This record gives sequence, C-alpha cells and structure tokens, in this order.
Amino acid sequence: MVFEGVHSLDRLPGLVSAAGIRRLFIVTDKGILETGLMDRTMEQLEMRGIRCTVYSDTASNPDVQNVEAAVLQYHDQQCEGIVAFGGGSAMDCAKCVGARVARPEKTLSDMRGVFKVRKNMPPFFAVPTTSGTGSEGTLAAVISNRDTRDKYALMDTSLIPHVAIIDPFLTLDLPQGVTAMTGMDALTHAVESYIGRSSTRQTEAYAKEAVALIFGNLEAAYDNGHDLQAREGMQQAALKAGLAFTRAYVGNIHAIAHTLGGFYNIPHGLANAVIMPHVLEYYGNAVHKPLSELADIARVGCLTDTEQMKAAAFIGAVRRLNEKMGLPDRIEGIKERDIPDMVENAYHEANPLYPVPVIFDRSDFENIYHEIRK
Repeated sequence: MVFEGVHSLDRLPGLVSAAGIRRLFIVTDKGILETGLMDRTMEQLEMRGIRCTVYSDTASNPDVQNVEAAVLQYHDQQCEGIVAFGGGSAMDCAKCVGARVARPEKTLSDMRGVFKVRKNMPPFFAVPTTSGTGSEGTLAAVISNRDTRDKYALMDTSLIPHVAIIDPFLTLDLPQGVTAMTGMDALTHAVESYIGRSSTRQTEAYAKEAVALIFGNLEAAYDNGHDLQAREGMQQAALKAGLAFTRAYVGNIHAIAHTLGGFYNIPHGLANAVIMPHVLEYYGNAVHKPLSELADIARVGCLTDTEQMKAAAFIGAVRRLNEKMGLPDRIEGIKERDIPDMVENAYHEANPLYPVPVIFDRSDFENIYHEIRK
C-alpha cells in the first residue's frame, strides 16, 4: 500500500495500530533524529500505546555491523514491526534488519543476491525523507562490509515494504547537496532500467515518467528547497524509477558505484552522478536508440536530430545537470592499487545478473575507473 500527499505521514500511527503492533522498531540516522521530523509521529504512536525503540546509528553507507547492532536491539526490546524513516541508507539498513529477523539462521552474506530471503519480514513501513533510491517500492537492499570493503545487494520480494508513506513535506529544505545526489540517483535508476535488456512496457513507462519528472523538477528543488511542487515531483520520480528498476534491474553504473561506496564510503548518489555520463558514452551506439527516446522525454536536443545526436544531447544534459548542481565529473581519492580489486568486485556484481546493453569485461571496468579518477 502506498499513501501519498502532504501530511500523509499522519496516517502512520493508525496503520501501525491496525497491524496490531505494540512495540515498534524505528530505523533512522542521527541527522533525521536531530531535525525533530519524527517527534510528532512518535508522540502520536505513544498516545496509541505503541512503544517506540529508535536505532539511529545508521551510516551513510550502512554496513553489516550497523545491521547486527540493530537486530540485537530489535530482539532485546521485543519489537514486532519496523519503520524505516529516512533516506536510502535507513531503508537499506531497515530492510536488512527485517531480513535477519525473518531468517535468523542466515547471515547477510548468505542472503546476498536474488531470492535468498524467501520468508516474510515483520510488518514493514517505509517513510522516505529524500527523493532518490525509491527503496519504498523496491525489492532491493544494499549493504557494505567495512572489514572486506565489499558492497552488495540483497534482492527478494519479501524486502518490498508493506506500506509506503510518500509525504513531500518531509523533503522540504533538504540540503542542496543531498537534493542533487539523491535526484541523480533516481535518474540513474530510470536510465539503467530503460536501456537494459530486461525492460518491459511497464518498466519503460515508469522510467519515462521518472525522467520527465526529474528534468522537470530537480533543478527547481535544488534552487528552492521549499518548493513543495518540485519536491512532490521528485518524490514521484524516485518512486517511479524504483518501480522500474525493481523489475528491470540496474547495470554497470551501479556495479562501479557500489565499489566506490565499499572502498571509500562515497555517497551512492554522488558516485552514480559522476559515473553515469562516462558509462553511457562508453556504451556507444548500443544505447543510441533508447537514449534518443529519453532525450525526447527530457526535451533536450532537436526532434529532427539523428538517434546518435539525440543520445549525445541526453548525455550532455546529464553533465550539465551535474555541473549546475555543483557535482564533480571525476572522483577524488581513487587509489591505483585499489583498482584491480574494484574491477573484480564490479565484474562479479554485473555478470551475469545485470541485463546491461553492453557486457563489460575486466578491461572495460578498468578503463572506466581510470576515466573517472581525478
């Protein structure tokens, strides 16, 4: 179930109560906790006799240690349901907590990949406070292991939240940097799902809607954090892009971005924003047709241009959007000695799972790392 609109968060206490939950586990981060965004909702929950336990130590790239600490707290407080309140990091952490509660005999590593959970999580409510991952509608959760510097995904239909609350009021006045990075994350989801080989008519429709919404609202949301219409448009974009990639998957951009998060803790949206134009150009004529279609949706280039010209115009528009929002075109801090290990991680993540338009071998990944390295 999805509940949308300004102040739709007010529905949450009643929904939790209706599910028969008396001890609720809330996964968030310290930044959200300090803003006071949750205060009113927690008061309403407690007025209904629902005891709230908050885990707020979620890292920007949540890791196994975060999840295990949260699982201990969940069981210690005898919780019965989970709320993810925050951005993609809180969503990923909460989903992994739910997976571990559902399958206590399995480690997160055991559940890596596709359909390894296969048991229902506790009642799970997702409340996004950014407009990027679309995790409130997806089957994916991404987790890091700080010891191995590995970052990987769990993908299972049981990870799809039972209830999503899409309240644009919660995203008002997000910092410009967060707005930019999360918005480009959503765009990456839409683009990779659209150009991949597992797209369907439905996922293509979702992706096109997301692209139109992002090009129509992201700059406005960045320029004016209190533009409620732009914020609502970006929340819709993130959800649509999430619905697209949860069926059609992502691709090589994400495989590379995950390694940068695992090795250097680089925010996922920033990594995607930097990598996307480089990989799209590297794909060459294999993506000219789908990118030309997205160029029309984004209203960049001329309708009478060739497919190649439109594709170039779309990639150029992505670069300009990054530049306008102060996002770099290269990543600082990539160490030459780490590239071979990152190549292996990206290669094994992408192959054979991701239905990419061009299959990358190790040398292709290596070329991209050198290209994005500052």
